Amino acid sequence: MIAMHDFAGRVALITGGAGAIGQAVAAALRERGAQVVAADRSGSPASLGGEAVEPLDVTDRRSVTALVHRIEQERGRLDILVNAAGVVSFGTAAELDETEWNRVLDVNLTGSFLACQAVIGPMRRRNYGRIVNLGSVVGKNGGNARPWLDPAEQQLAGNVAYGVSKAGVHMMTAFLARELAASGITVNAVAPGPIATGMTASFPAALRAAIPAGRMGTVADVSRAVLFLASDEAGFVSGEVLDVNGAMWCD
Repeated sequence: MIAMHDFAGRVALITGGAGAIGQAVAAALRERGAQVVAADRSGSPASLGGEAVEPLDVTDRRSVTALVHRIEQERGRLDILVNAAGVVSFGTAAELDETEWNRVLDVNLTGSFLACQAVIGPMRRRNYGRIVNLGSVVGKNGGNARPWLDPAEQQLAGNVAYGVSKAGVHMMTAFLARELAASGITVNAVAPGPIATGMTASFPAALRAAIPAGRMGTVADVSRAVLFLASDEAGFVSGEVLDVNGAMWCD
């Protein structure tokens, strides 16, 4: 049987590489032969599977550009970008202040764009690239919370800043897919539903029970979707926002 998703010889950059999803994606790519550079604002003090984590603030254009340039110089190429860096935010729209709004959009949307922008040159030079952005079901469904039934859910299930940032990631994915298709670069996104990580420990039980699949997702569910979109097998898939949510939202 021929193994699918062989990444031997490929070089991948994972932003948010110290997070639960970033770690899972990095490990899965390494297992399949890729050279992986994991980057995170936590930087080198963290170590995943014996691999150091590069320090990176995705909101800092110079830092992002410098890291991409160094990868290309040291590894000779950069084939795959996975934008897994992100922050969550909770509370109501009435209480949300401008500082928090800007923090969330700066990391989740602007940070993803800066990383995408930085890899365009290296990928165009090789006429090959795979960009996979992390979106969210909350960028599609107006939020998981049901405050008309239980106002407390709004405090525990994400707010408008997070949803808007992820909706922006989805639309950015579509724009870049069209712009970069002729350069052999695919741009896709994965939109997870609630995923069982430390970040979702307080997710309301009532909302967990509303997931048709009967469980929250796992980081493995997300990483498998990312692997497909980053693979050669997905070479004619671009502009897709792939739902991974246990039928919580279908479109």
